[in-house]
Amino acid sequence: MTGLTVLIPIALGMGGMGLLAFFWTMKSGQYDDMDGAANRILIDEEEDR
Repeated sequence: MTGLTVLIPIALGMGGMGLLAFFWTMKSGQYDDMDGAANRILIDEEEDR
């Protein structure tokens, strides 16, 4: 039982850090262009050497 008193706050803290990281990525705009990255692989850009 004493193990749970340590593990539960650690798990809640890690979950909170993950949630804060998710909100940080939302604020920085990493999910603004979801289709651009998917379509970029289809564009054939050959370099002239």
